Amino acid sequence: MAFHPRRRDGKARGRDPHGPYWIYGAHAVRAALGNPARTVRRVLATREAAATLPPDAAPERAEGSAIAALLPPGAVHQGLAALVDPLSPLPLADALAASPGPVLVLDQVTDPRNVGAILRSAAAFGAAAVIVQDRHAPLEGGAMARAAAGALERVPLLRAVNLARTLEALKQAGLWIVGLDAAAPTMLAAAGLGDRRLALVLGAEDEGMRRLTREACDLTVRLPQLGTVESLNVSVAAAIALYAVQHDRLEEESA
Repeated sequence: MAFHPRRRDGKARGRDPHGPYWIYGAHAVRAALGNPARTVRRVLATREAAATLPPDAAPERAEGSAIAALLPPGAVHQGLAALVDPLSPLPLADALAASPGPVLVLDQVTDPRNVGAILRSAAAFGAAAVIVQDRHAPLEGGAMARAAAGALERVPLLRAVNLARTLEALKQAGLWIVGLDAAAPTMLAAAGLGDRRLALVLGAEDEGMRRLTREACDLTVRLPQLGTVESLNVSVAAAIALYAVQHDRLEEESA
């Protein structure tokens, strides 16, 4: 399997978006093996890493250098890599029915590591799904799976051809659309959202939400900050916002 160099937006040059790709790292590979919805074509493992896999994984033994040769430069594989097919997208209605949690909507977030970190927070704080655009968003891939630490297998990642129509569909399903904007006059904790089910919208790493996306929100809010940092990394902002809106539920379930 030849490695395709990656572009700045996280997509691989020449890669078939529906074709197989390599994931790597202990959490990502073990989670993929445990996901009945995931097609795993091959598993490569060093002798030490093979001992950490379930008996039915049947990995091919490989040296760490041979695994690294299949992956992006500097990829931390921990002796494990798996060739997998992309997951089949779940319909939005099914994702909403499967979990009562909030939904995260990403407006042109292009870094696959940020999307992966957001998926990890989504799994930790009970989000129902993460929605990205069909374009201007990274493909499901190894860097995303590595940053997600297994959450790519547990939280539906949905792709929207038209983000405005998807936000309208969320509204029709009863969700309140809340955009995170550092310039918003209202803080999230003071927004009086009560028991509403929310879709939290986060914009691109450098420019925030686009104007039309912001106008589609029912409300925009900001996160409280001390100090002189202009804005938070989008994955950090997602984690804080999820904790804030899921705080009561988290305390009830951990009591």
